[in-house]
Amino acid sequence: MKIDIKDFRIAPGERVKLKDWPTKVKPFCGSKDEYQEILDKHVKQLESLQELLYGSNEYALLLIFQGMDAAGKDGAIRHVMSGVNPQGCEVASFKQPSAEELEHDFLWRSTLELPERGRIGIFNRSYYEEVLIVRVHPELLAAEGLARESRHGKDFWEQRYRSIVEMEKHLHRNATRIVKIFLHLSKEEQRKRFLARIEDPQKNWKFSMDDIHERKYWPQYTEAFEECLQSTHSAS
Repeated sequence: MKIDIKDFRIAPGERVKLKDWPTKVKPFCGSKDEYQEILDKHVKQLESLQELLYGSNEYALLLIFQGMDAAGKDGAIRHVMSGVNPQGCEVASFKQPSAEELEHDFLWRSTLELPERGRIGIFNRSYYEEVLIVRVHPELLAAEGLARESRHGKDFWEQRYRSIVEMEKHLHRNATRIVKIFLHLSKEEQRKRFLARIEDPQKNWKFSMDDIHERKYWPQYTEAFEECLQSTHSAS
């Protein structure tokens, strides 16, 4: 099995339209047994590489997972990182900002969770929420204590994209390697997953009425993701 990563990356200068990107691809494995065999092999590889990362103590690795609600971020993290030593890996989830976090710039709280050299950090959502949900619901900016002229400036979002890109460049220069993953799903698939959460008692805890409320903003989220992806991707 060989996967060409270029099929899943945004090319430099490419304009992103999510409707042009498939939410499902042809299976790379012929069966679940083959998938499990390959996964086990890759997990062992990952375990070995993590030991090298920790032993060298020169680089840090940051994995960022973003996507619509029910896109599968938790499951992807659980499966991909199943072979990683938890002592060398930390997962940070970013929900609604606390009162303390709102007193700082929008990158502050994620900076506190960055991995040390030799370690792996995983962001389940991230500072990208500040150009996604906050863009869909700009009223949230009022709680961030920004000057009125700042948050109403015509280049406000471009400045936020620039802040993100510059921070990521800074991290790269200082030996933190970043892998950003967008989990793409359709609105219909999201509906099916929400129903599964409702019907399965063991998954009820994952469901919230806020999820249904946010579905009304699907077009706005799609546009926000498109702008974000094409404004913050890198060639490396």
